[in-house]
Amino acid sequence: MSKGTPLGDFLRARREALKPQDVGLPEHGRRRVPGLRREEVALLAGVSSDYYIRLEQGRERSPSPQVLDAVAQALKLDAEATDHLNRLCLAASQRSREYGHGDVSAQLLQLMDGWDHTPAFVVGPALDILAANALATALHGGFDAFDNLARMVFVDPAGRDFYQEWERAAHSCVAEIRAAYGFAPDSARIAEVVAELSEQSEEFADLWQRHEVKGKSQEGKHLKHPQVGDLHIAFAAFTVNGAPHQQLVVYQAEPASPTAAAFEALRATAPAPKNAQDVAAEPADADPA
Repeated sequence: MSKGTPLGDFLRARREALKPQDVGLPEHGRRRVPGLRREEVALLAGVSSDYYIRLEQGRERSPSPQVLDAVAQALKLDAEATDHLNRLCLAASQRSREYGHGDVSAQLLQLMDGWDHTPAFVVGPALDILAANALATALHGGFDAFDNLARMVFVDPAGRDFYQEWERAAHSCVAEIRAAYGFAPDSARIAEVVAELSEQSEEFADLWQRHEVKGKSQEGKHLKHPQVGDLHIAFAAFTVNGAPHQQLVVYQAEPASPTAAAFEALRATAPAPKNAQDVAAEPADADPA
């Protein structure tokens, strides 16, 4: 994590990602710093340079909605990034203390376990796998551990073979954690995951510093399982009511497709799911077998 403020870090990264021609400004000569100057953003947003500098430095903590909208337009932020900007300006007392890192409800576990033909799992804000059904566990059986999607993408050797569109998966993981960070900048778990992955993966560290924000999309995925081969899946992500920032992820195959047949092959050998609650319930000296 940065030593700056969450708001200041975000504004600086998004300012540095823009070029003058991106916002209709002339570019005169060589620039000593990447992207737009603070004065240029202030001009585009219709605020004083001093005010904008205070925003980036964290000395202005209560900007008005009108100012934030103007800054968002100046920085060419999309709707998700603009929402993120507004969340970063919330006071600690306005934030939810429930970050979705905890247990998954028994009802949801029962529902997932009933889906014999559909991989399903629940992720927390830092992309920890909180629960999974048997088919999801089998689908990810080639990884060292089915424990955190970002770790699996960036650190586990199986990630680059499993995710056939690896760069898209990498960008998505980081942007999703960054979006969750906007809801909970003081989340110890998000900080822990970001620190660990930044140390272990230069690619993660680089993407994290870009401050790109995006929730889970509904785009298809191209995966490759070590036993059953290529998989072309559709997926959906659902917010879990009563558990802020937990998401239920469901993978689907087209009926009578090769992917559907591959799911059936995996289903025949699927182990019992190892949910977060099961692990927590085990005694410390339990036999791992």
